[in-house]
Amino acid sequence: MEYNFREIEKKWQKRWVEEKTYQVTEDDSKQKFYVLNMFPYPSGAGLHVGHPLGYIASDIYARYKRLQGFNVLNPMGYDAYGLPAEQYAIQTGQHPAITTDANIKRYKEQLDNIGFSFDWNREIRTCDPEYYHWTQWAFQKMFNSYYCNDTQQARPIEELEKAFALYGNEGLNAACSEEIRFTADEWNAKNEKEKQEILMNYRIAYLGETMVNWCAELGTVLANDEVVDGVSERGGFPVVQKKMRQWCLRVSAYAQRLLDGLDTIDWTDSLKETQKNWIGRSEGAEVQFKVKDSDIEFTIFTTRADTMFGVTFMVLAPESELVAQLTTPEQKAEVNAYLDRTKKRTERERIADRSVTGVFSGSYAINPFTGEAVPVWISDYVLAGYGTGAIMAVPAHDSRDYAFAKHFGLEIRPLVEGCDVSEESFDAKEGIVCNSPRPDATPYCDLSLNGLTIKEAIETTKKYVKEHNLGRVKVNYRLRDAIFSRQRYWGEPFPVYYKDGMPYMIDEASLPLELPEVAKFLPTETGEPPLGHATRWAWDTANKCVVENEKIDNATIFPLELNTMPGFAGSSAYYLRYMDPRNHQALVGPKTDRYWKNVDLYVGGTEHATGHLIYSRFWNKFLHDLGVSTVEEPFQKLVNQGMIQGRSNFVYRIKDTNTFVSLNLKDQYDVTPLHVDVNIVSNDILDLEAFKAWRPEYATAEFILEDGKYICGWAVEKMSKSMFNVVNPDMIVEKYGADTLRMYEMFLGPVEQSKPWDTNGIDGVHRFLKKFWSLFYSRTDEYLVKEEPATKDELKSLHKLIKKVTGDIEQFSYNTSVSAFMICVNELSTLKCNKKEVLEQFIIILTPFAPHICEELWHTLGHDTSVCDAVWPAYNEEYLKEDTVNYTISFNGKARFNMEFAADESSEAIQAAVLADERSQKWIEGKTPKKIIVVPKKIVNVVV
Repeated sequence: MEYNFREIEKKWQKRWVEEKTYQVTEDDSKQKFYVLNMFPYPSGAGLHVGHPLGYIASDIYARYKRLQGFNVLNPMGYDAYGLPAEQYAIQTGQHPAITTDANIKRYKEQLDNIGFSFDWNREIRTCDPEYYHWTQWAFQKMFNSYYCNDTQQARPIEELEKAFALYGNEGLNAACSEEIRFTADEWNAKNEKEKQEILMNYRIAYLGETMVNWCAELGTVLANDEVVDGVSERGGFPVVQKKMRQWCLRVSAYAQRLLDGLDTIDWTDSLKETQKNWIGRSEGAEVQFKVKDSDIEFTIFTTRADTMFGVTFMVLAPESELVAQLTTPEQKAEVNAYLDRTKKRTERERIADRSVTGVFSGSYAINPFTGEAVPVWISDYVLAGYGTGAIMAVPAHDSRDYAFAKHFGLEIRPLVEGCDVSEESFDAKEGIVCNSPRPDATPYCDLSLNGLTIKEAIETTKKYVKEHNLGRVKVNYRLRDAIFSRQRYWGEPFPVYYKDGMPYMIDEASLPLELPEVAKFLPTETGEPPLGHATRWAWDTANKCVVENEKIDNATIFPLELNTMPGFAGSSAYYLRYMDPRNHQALVGPKTDRYWKNVDLYVGGTEHATGHLIYSRFWNKFLHDLGVSTVEEPFQKLVNQGMIQGRSNFVYRIKDTNTFVSLNLKDQYDVTPLHVDVNIVSNDILDLEAFKAWRPEYATAEFILEDGKYICGWAVEKMSKSMFNVVNPDMIVEKYGADTLRMYEMFLGPVEQSKPWDTNGIDGVHRFLKKFWSLFYSRTDEYLVKEEPATKDELKSLHKLIKKVTGDIEQFSYNTSVSAFMICVNELSTLKCNKKEVLEQFIIILTPFAPHICEELWHTLGHDTSVCDAVWPAYNEEYLKEDTVNYTISFNGKARFNMEFAADESSEAIQAAVLADERSQKWIEGKTPKKIIVVPKKIVNVVV
């Protein structure tokens, strides 16, 4: 009976749906295991072979854990809001919901073809009002909360209102946008709007002035990862830095908890390090500097308080409010020109770029430790969001300050004995301090650090700053608050209306606030976001419903928010919704959350290290504070799959002709290499007729062949449509089957590594499956399986495989498991093994990798339940023990022949047998051996 993979795979995909094989419910009698893939965006192009890599890896693990007896949750859904669908709507007028729905249907069809064990009963889409109800709900909870630094948790904003009425904000230790002070009397005297403005300073979701990446052509703010080289990733439109009033989330309040949480989760060290650097904790001091000939003062943050005596200039971030205050009339034109240039660069680009640029403001600041007037410069290597947006520059001991000072000819003053700063800065934090103050300088303050170690000097200066009211000791974080507004249509609406210019939340019972219909998906003529086109977008507070804009009276009917939420809003708590997707009363029910707790295995790309993985951890910690999420960390173990790169093929056209020459003959001609569709190339051999039919200009193509074939060149490149190297998994499934695709993607290399797609090896995996099938059926359709006891060699081969694959799956070393399967099948074929005892267990351990063929063969063995519910076999070490050992027999250290001995044979018996062997006589030559050395289970050396 032939291995008919097409028939088998369709049959079992249908049966799994009908029998609800992958549907799961809470079961207190079983230990839970939650497997999750990072939320996919359903693009119009559908899947290419690189996309399923992580899904296959996680599916293997999910199936493995189920076979081990775990109650496995393995859901799938769609991060359905996105700029591509909105851009398509702008171009064609087609509503993004229609485009998204069509994309999802295509995406799901492709996923189903590969045979994943997803519980589709739990499918969610971020654009579904039933889903974004809970995104809006969480936003409202953040708006109505503040972060208490004393208790290190979110608390209800009502607590602040009560405290302000009694004590003002004296003694308050809460995360805020700016430090302000007021008494209870001052609070009680304020009107409603003034009170709301003060509360906005503390809310976790708040409106704030912030620098953003503004793309005028797209009419929206872009995240850093949506900007490349000063233009939008989508469309290539110019992007500038601009200050706007935006919704923000106070992620920075959770910075220390985000850091501490990294010690409790099983992530790679490199990913943890990336997050630690992004959060950027630093301990230091804030110090006040006065501007010369002015009443203006400003604050800088430094981690190296010991270097105060080496400050030779100051630098402001281009976005700093101080720029306008400190720029002198003489420098105004030069400063404005510089600011225009820096607007085009994102903060991420500025951090990465080490080139030196800057402009002098015209002002000077007074160093509070030396009394010297030092020039104040403006440069984009200083960022507005870190510290105070102003730095003191110590070029002798900071590489970027050093490069700046060298470029602009500024003083470089060393502060460590014996350090050489002639070629580079001395950044080490070791040594003895000098020039603090300089021996030839008149002391300006009563502090001297000379002779102290750097560590002692840091602590001494921090203490001095605090005692002399020059500033304060502070812990700082690089982590910024998240900008949460987007000027787009296709996103979650904010459940917010405006009264007297201040935001208010619509009633929780009225959620979800659904996205309205609009006539156009572009910004309005007056520059408002696309929701400005909505004619029915006002909130009736009396009737608690959306009404027409013309009814706005600012008494009981108010305008609704025109911005929508960003892409990460819907993906920040989706793992919780999968636990309880049809609950209409809560994001997740308490009992359900206590059962599933958090994600045990999360699989996705490293590109989300500083975006999604920060935001979702913050979101979950906030929900943990509310008592909604039982566990503080959402993702216990994280595996980052590598990328499957494209393997491009090339044809070589002789210049000024339509003739193409094969690879190994191309050097004889003047040729132009051209990308060719990899789907009409097999093992680097071009299908000539398919090539002629591929594009009209090639219909008359002629070829210069080698050995009757056209051999294509190749290169490893990013998989992209422009390089014609995109391989559609549907084509692989149609030609070889889903089980072959699954196993081959794992066979390409370790899951975590990037590797090129190369169809040249896929035949080997397909042949393996056919060979496995042949252990059950002969070519003449004879059923071969026998109810006979397995031999010792057959059990040894099987249990060696069980041990190998069990260990490999735990380590995600799937590529070596595939090799082990191939070796075992070869061994069993050589042994002519058709024993049910062996094949039954082989099926179970192959099931996570190739579920369709295993399900079919499992039922041929007489089972009437799914192989998914079988029991993962344990290996028996007894079967792995060697009965005999092959010894190398050496004479005077030179190997001459080999002999087999029982594994437990004594040394004396081995020596006697070696001497008695007739082959030994040739090398002993009648002499008496001086000694015989037996190295157990390895070698016998006869010394003659």
